[in-house]
Amino acid sequence: MARVRLSVEERREELLRAAIEQIEARGVAAVRIADVAAALGVSNALVLYHFSTKEKLVAAAFTHAAADDLAHLRKLLGRRTTALRRLRSAVRWYAPTGQAKGWRLWIEGWAVALREPTLKEVTLDLDRQWKAAITEVIAEGVAAGEFRCPDPTGTALRLTALLDGLAVQMTSYAGAGAVSRTRAQQWVDEAVGRELGLSPTAF
Repeated sequence: MARVRLSVEERREELLRAAIEQIEARGVAAVRIADVAAALGVSNALVLYHFSTKEKLVAAAFTHAAADDLAHLRKLLGRRTTALRRLRSAVRWYAPTGQAKGWRLWIEGWAVALREPTLKEVTLDLDRQWKAAITEVIAEGVAAGEFRCPDPTGTALRLTALLDGLAVQMTSYAGAGAVSRTRAQQWVDEAVGRELGLSPTAF
């Protein structure tokens, strides 16, 4: 059966999503243009037409993944409800115990970013925007009297560091004595409670 003819933007979207899946499965170093092409049943030449090198495809894939994550974060934080509910939704989604996908992708991205300036900028930008969004919702909660937090920026940094660290532990060492989901969730809830002056059960 003939493939449906896609627009340029639709084709790029398809290729980027396939690249993300292949990077998660194989890692940046091992993934090839041929792997992305095979996943979609298209030619290597088609992939190279849209992304002239593997490096450009990888950079575009991470940029695409970052945009998706930030769009979902803004959706969670943009709801018309209390700051506590919005923050809880964001943390529950982002935490390695939640529904956020792609921790393998971002751990891979952090590693490659040590040597690749383009990827470093993508991961740094995602990190900055995530921290800024969390800082903003915490500050709103303080202004509304929901939280007691003298330093929303510092709190956002510490919470992000905890979540990222747990993600590395739970993703990299899954099934090998890693922190359990239950314990990780407990630690996250306790940390948020301490930072925001909430009771242990409030979050």
